[in-house]
Amino acid sequence: MCYSAKLSEAYGKFLRHSGAKISLPEFMRLYGFRQQDRRIRIPRAVDRWFDAPQSEDERAIHAVIEATDAAEVVRLERELFAQKTRLNKAVRVMATKPTKQAAEDQRIASAKIDTATAKLAALRRAEATAADRRFFPGWYVPVMIVVDGDTLVVPMRYGCRPAGKPANYDRRYPGTYNARRDNLERFWRGQFAQCHGVVLADEFFENVAGPDGENRVLRFVPRDRSPLYIACLWSHWTDPAGVLPDLYSFAAITDDPEPEVAAAGHDRTIVNLRPELIEAWLRPGGDAATAQTILDDRQHPGYEWRQAA
Repeated sequence: MCYSAKLSEAYGKFLRHSGAKISLPEFMRLYGFRQQDRRIRIPRAVDRWFDAPQSEDERAIHAVIEATDAAEVVRLERELFAQKTRLNKAVRVMATKPTKQAAEDQRIASAKIDTATAKLAALRRAEATAADRRFFPGWYVPVMIVVDGDTLVVPMRYGCRPAGKPANYDRRYPGTYNARRDNLERFWRGQFAQCHGVVLADEFFENVAGPDGENRVLRFVPRDRSPLYIACLWSHWTDPAGVLPDLYSFAAITDDPEPEVAAAGHDRTIVNLRPELIEAWLRPGGDAATAQTILDDRQHPGYEWRQAA
């Protein structure tokens, strides 16, 4: 399974070359939701797409991002103050009459201070970093799709809730951020050969058990440093009651592991499409046989791996 990945640094160049259009209304809708709910996670690198807005819509998105960041800075500064106060009190107690509660407060406050400090530094950082491009299940990621003949880039949640399923479906089935290839024509029959997408990434991460049985996170990168064109399925979910907001979501297709991934101890690998087949992949027209052929004819760049920091 693809536990995590990093969006490609070349995403903008790829979009210009492909002629795809960014779906600004959907980005605006998502950023509006995030302004109200900070649990919505979007890679910082995607926020930076709108640092130099060129249109009224882009300026509106940029304004929402700035307002959300400003509110988050205020929240984190308050959290930092509260936790420093909690830590100082615990330190005083531990110096005079140590208690289990004071020790626990000291531990928790220290951890929360570190987290808040790191988040504040990320919000205030002017330069982009590789960490800004990383995403995980549940995060919202730009996905290239075709809608009514137009190639669009739509922000979608990494974790697919198929249309027609109940709202709690993804909580009941938390593994739907990946779609196993051997199940495409059964479990995923409503999306396969119907709703195909592509995510452009530079590397991916997997959880692998080490020799000692402890979990390790391994980072896999193509040897030639070429981009990964990750084959995806997606769905546009709507609430039949009209109460909950629409949801665009996707799953990355995985297949039997590449040799290097298997040697590292993992049993699945994302499908890395050939760039010349992307157009055909995005317009499947219900032809499952051709879609399977495209998946068969994927890239095998060979992967280097190491333990992630």
